[in-house]
Amino acid sequence: MSAVSVASIVLLVLLFLRVPVFAAVLAGSVSYFILSPSVPTQIIAQRVLAGIESIPLLAVPFFLCAGVFMNYSGVTKRVMEFCEILTGNMTGGLAQVNVLLSTLMGGLSGSNLADAAMEAKILVPEMKKRGFSKEFSSVVTAVSALITPLIPPGIAMIIYGSITNVSIGKLFVAGIGPGLLLCASLMVLVAIISKKRNYRSVRDNPLTAREIFRAVAHAALPLFLPVVIIGGIRLGVFTPTEAGAVAIVYSLFLGLLYREIKLKDVLQGIRETITSTASIMVIIGAASAFAWVLTRERIPQQLTELIISTITNKYVFLLAVNAFLLLVGMFIEGNAAMVILAPLLHPVAVAYGINEIHFAIVFIFNLALGCLTPPMGTVMFVTCSITKCKISDFIREAIPFYILLLICLLLLTFIPVLSTGIVELIY
Repeated sequence: MSAVSVASIVLLVLLFLRVPVFAAVLAGSVSYFILSPSVPTQIIAQRVLAGIESIPLLAVPFFLCAGVFMNYSGVTKRVMEFCEILTGNMTGGLAQVNVLLSTLMGGLSGSNLADAAMEAKILVPEMKKRGFSKEFSSVVTAVSALITPLIPPGIAMIIYGSITNVSIGKLFVAGIGPGLLLCASLMVLVAIISKKRNYRSVRDNPLTAREIFRAVAHAALPLFLPVVIIGGIRLGVFTPTEAGAVAIVYSLFLGLLYREIKLKDVLQGIRETITSTASIMVIIGAASAFAWVLTRERIPQQLTELIISTITNKYVFLLAVNAFLLLVGMFIEGNAAMVILAPLLHPVAVAYGINEIHFAIVFIFNLALGCLTPPMGTVMFVTCSITKCKISDFIREAIPFYILLLICLLLLTFIPVLSTGIVELIY
């Protein structure tokens, strides 16, 4: 058995044993070097460091920090009030607020775990008070958090762009269409379920012009951040990496303007950013070492040749990739799967003539679905741990949402304009 085969087996076995992802991936890489005496062992340390020594990856801590500061600066509260004004009269009430808040906060936080945790703490208790079941509230919170990786500035887009040399600015723009599609479809499904269960709206009286103006005025500055980021990147004022620094300055400015952020909040925010960044970077570094092993053994080239000789139609290839990534997402954490598989599948997609932006969005959305499916299901576990919802009840309640997400995935797969339309318009 070859060294790379042993390394792959070690990696998979440890993942199934629920060993931390970075340790499983690193163990697979180390086993390869042990079984390959001709390869200097110090290369593994070099590849781990080289994997995280990437200028685009600097955007990850920047945007994570900006998202944390947004929560401490009163931005979340103002955006939630804005969402409640817009959706208060809709069937489903707070559930609709939940979906719209995820869409808007996705443009501010960039992290689906942060978004799910925040809404599980803030919205779910209030939803339960207003008659929504704990299971339904938990599912809406977790599913709507999947919009976050698609709405710019999603952390997943930064990681994907940095390892495949795809324009991060274009990926940011490409996520707008799919994010809005998912938001609209979720709001329709929430309305249908809420009507059947008689979940009432937040308010019965119609909106007044004064209320709309007040809500827009309170939320205008926070909601302007995605416009600043995309506009600045497109006009060449700053790079996607520098946009993260701009987002931090902007979030601190809002905190000072609203007089809600204090020095202890800044220190706590920095602490949370360091912890979150470290967990992401350790996985990326370990996965980069394993990706080097695969590249040295010419696995990407062999896989490309095998797939092209077996599958002649690009749409069949996309369906196969969807099935494969959905399966992988059930067992491997999304960032680790992206670092390992994106360099393998991206060249194959290009060889089929598939638009690289279109394929990137399909790839990212597939792995986002993995956050909601057992046994890994990070977003599902984070939400349920906060709301105290049983996993079995969550999965049962989520069945119609799983079906909707698969329909959205197929639409994104076979209608490329949903991903590339705005990109072509702007660029």
